[in-house]
Amino acid sequence: MKRIKSILVIAIFILSVISHFMYGWFPNKLFSVLFPVNESIWEHMKLIATPTLVFSIFEYFIYRKKNIKFNNFIFSYAISIILGIISYLILYIPLDNIFGHHIYIAVSLLFLIFILVEVVSYYIMNYKQIRYSNIIGLFLIIGLYIIFGYFTYYPPQISLFYDYMNKQYGINQSS
Repeated sequence: MKRIKSILVIAIFILSVISHFMYGWFPNKLFSVLFPVNESIWEHMKLIATPTLVFSIFEYFIYRKKNIKFNNFIFSYAISIILGIISYLILYIPLDNIFGHHIYIAVSLLFLIFILVEVVSYYIMNYKQIRYSNIIGLFLIIGLYIIFGYFTYYPPQISLFYDYMNKQYGINQSS
């Protein structure tokens, strides 16, 4: 399981880089919820959630095929992604305020967050089965994407949601 998790960190990171451009390539309502629609810090949190969830599907089938025992699968990813988003924001915002926006800081931190996500997921999956954990996890993931969708179209007028490059909040309505 540890080897699979290590490979996943790299795969998720690569997919997150590609995901950065997905909405621009395929602008539609579904992709606006799954992928960043602008350069705001908030929209980039989708780069943590969506690639991680995509590869978790592959991971699930790999574990099933190899008969690897695991528990709390959906819950582990829900908690890991939420913790990853919170951790990224806690670390990135002060760094951005001190040093300004540097792609190397943002990308390096993203890679570290993917390591955190996979480590947390590993420990939750190896913990004893928690009653209703996967149902709770499913509601958390659905809730997260409802929040992503809502804030994409109705962002609060605060710096977390402001796209400094395009000087706007939320989705570019001309798309």
